[in-house]
Amino acid sequence: MMLSLIDPINNLLWGEGQVLIYLLVAAGIWFTVRLRFVQLRHFLHMFSVMKNSTRDDASGISSFEALCTGLSARVGTGNLAGVAVAISLGGPGAVFWMWVIALLGMATGFAESVLGQLYKIRDSKQEFRGGPAYYIQMGLNKRWLSISFAVCLFLGYGFSFSAMQANTITDALNYSYGIPRLWAGLAIAVVAGFIVTGGLRRVAHFAEIVVPFMGVGYILVALSITVMNISLVPDVFCNIFSSAFGLQEAGAGAMGAAIKNGVQRGLYSNEAGAGSVPHAAAGASPYPNHPVTQGFVQMLGVFFDTLVLCTCTAVMVLLAGGSYSGEMEGIRMIQDAMTVHMGGAGTHFVSLAITLFAFSSVVANYAYAESNLHLFKLDNRKGRIGYTALYLGMVVWGSNASLKQVWALADMSLGLMTVVNIIAITLLTPTIIALSNHYFSKKRAGVLPEYRAGEIPIQGKSETGIW
Repeated sequence: MMLSLIDPINNLLWGEGQVLIYLLVAAGIWFTVRLRFVQLRHFLHMFSVMKNSTRDDASGISSFEALCTGLSARVGTGNLAGVAVAISLGGPGAVFWMWVIALLGMATGFAESVLGQLYKIRDSKQEFRGGPAYYIQMGLNKRWLSISFAVCLFLGYGFSFSAMQANTITDALNYSYGIPRLWAGLAIAVVAGFIVTGGLRRVAHFAEIVVPFMGVGYILVALSITVMNISLVPDVFCNIFSSAFGLQEAGAGAMGAAIKNGVQRGLYSNEAGAGSVPHAAAGASPYPNHPVTQGFVQMLGVFFDTLVLCTCTAVMVLLAGGSYSGEMEGIRMIQDAMTVHMGGAGTHFVSLAITLFAFSSVVANYAYAESNLHLFKLDNRKGRIGYTALYLGMVVWGSNASLKQVWALADMSLGLMTVVNIIAITLLTPTIIALSNHYFSKKRAGVLPEYRAGEIPIQGKSETGIW
């Protein structure tokens, strides 16, 4: 019954209608051109802004914590199971289109994170909060559109995405160790509950510790496997490019499947344009104190997530012989690939990796949705308790649901969020450009780029006392 309601919407967004594919590519091209190829021209500066990034204050988390929080949500099932789904349904060529959407998405991610930082507010605890619902309301003065986004966010990041992450963890643990999925789901809910009840700051501290550890460890394993199979690497990349453009026997049909699944799973992984990461960007007290700083920080997150971690997964799967099957394959495809590379230890490695990757997403997803409670005047004890109970309930439900049910609900939620967010940031393009020009003009003058309210014209108004 659920699928009968959701499938027509997903078919319009992701299937025959392909609305989101066109929308995301168009948005990536739009911001790449309007921001004059910011992701390429200022590629090295993207890394340099991380200097002094560990500074924070009573109102906001540090830029490094914001990056790690953003990566906590990004680096999840999309980097492992999502890559496997893309390859199994779209062939090796889907990996190429994941790269393309990531390169374009870096500009989109820059734009939305700049807005998230500019239009942030202080919540009942006097901590920074923000995101698309806030910049839609404050920048565009469209309350109805703001509420629409927030509802989609709660449905997606507040509920279905965490259920999807829990589903992947419990599936991996059940497949490897025979642990009952319900018991595993309950354990996830207990640990997640302890972390998320501490709010964004506790989630950020958790991410600051876990994300660097799991990211570096995963890359080292991928590099070791690549070196051990170095003679096969040229064929792997040749296969990716030839499949991406339908140069193999299946022709245009394979190319269409590669584009669709590469873009869809690429968005799941890097989240650029979805309107999720601006919540992490808004929670930061950046250095230098300018909205564009967070644009660069979160642009780095898109790069690291897809062009580094997803590529690691893809290379390991393809080196093990993974290919198009026409059937949706998730984490078990990764486990089989790692068994080829590492023997029995491969299954243990994937189980550990997916547990850390997906669990970090579970807690970050909570923080994103919780940031919007203020919008509904639920930024209080009762509101938080009610939301937390529903969120943890969905984690337990997702741990034992079918893969198709969970992915379908997540697809719809992400798709609707993305449509609303892309419309909003496109309408707010003049403000994004004005802030970018302000930042770079100060940088060229040799002055520390800092922003003060009223220095440049913006659409709508930011909250008093923030800047």
